[in-house]
Amino acid sequence: MSAQDGNWFIEHFDSAGVAFGLRLKQKLEAVQTPYQHIEMWETDTFGYLMTIDGATMLSSRDNFLYHEMMAHPALFAHAAPRRVLIIGGGDCGTLREVLRHGGVEKAVQIDIDEQVTRFSEKYFPELCGSNDDPRAELRFEDGVKFMQDCEPGQFDVIIVDSTDPVGPAEGLFKAEFFRHCHRVLADGGVLVQQSESPLLHSDTIIRDLHVNMREAGFDHTQTLPFPQPVYPSGWWSCTLAGKGCDVGAFREADAAGKDFDTRYYSDAIHRGALTLPPFMSAAIGA
Repeated sequence: MSAQDGNWFIEHFDSAGVAFGLRLKQKLEAVQTPYQHIEMWETDTFGYLMTIDGATMLSSRDNFLYHEMMAHPALFAHAAPRRVLIIGGGDCGTLREVLRHGGVEKAVQIDIDEQVTRFSEKYFPELCGSNDDPRAELRFEDGVKFMQDCEPGQFDVIIVDSTDPVGPAEGLFKAEFFRHCHRVLADGGVLVQQSESPLLHSDTIIRDLHVNMREAGFDHTQTLPFPQPVYPSGWWSCTLAGKGCDVGAFREADAAGKDFDTRYYSDAIHRGALTLPPFMSAAIGA
């Protein structure tokens, strides 16, 4: 739930008894699509802000934290990723990070709502610089149905860059969906799913993701926490699963010697994120 209090946008996360606010300059646009209500704002200190159904999606100032951690740990955990599938990710920031890896030959992005991409092209053009890359394919359709229809072994890495597990994204957190991911991944493949707040969801959403991923056939799972100021609690995570791949390890030398710049991700950050605080390990049974 969100509200405007004078010149503030405030998102209330009622079940946890917390809220996050940004001071606004102005509301820019709002569109009701067949799937969700999307609003664009200009904030005082965080640049542009996109919200969907009242929930914060991304801001200009801190989106690099999320996009880098959704892409690079998974790609460096894989031995040699060439074919990448992104489910969701309509703002295109994760796609941009994926295509910084020169070995990637094809990146397919499936998002159900084209309007997210159109707003991103207008307000976050820095995230959309790879949309015209010949290796990129943008498709606007149901990601769950795409996975159901996809042939086995088509991709090396699947990135589930989804909204919260409600509405259109609810099915992306279920064991049935992960079984399709397991089938569609080639041997040695890596799946990564955004997995909400370690502080608020370790014993619910994150724990259930580990259970559902392993039930779907993945033999190794690993959650990596990272900061994300605009999301509830200011702390977020991604959870990786390997199909014959130990996602608790990664190509450290390649990560250290990468030929592109990042603002948050590094080999040292990756190593550190693999060590969970004791309360998380206890909650998810790691």
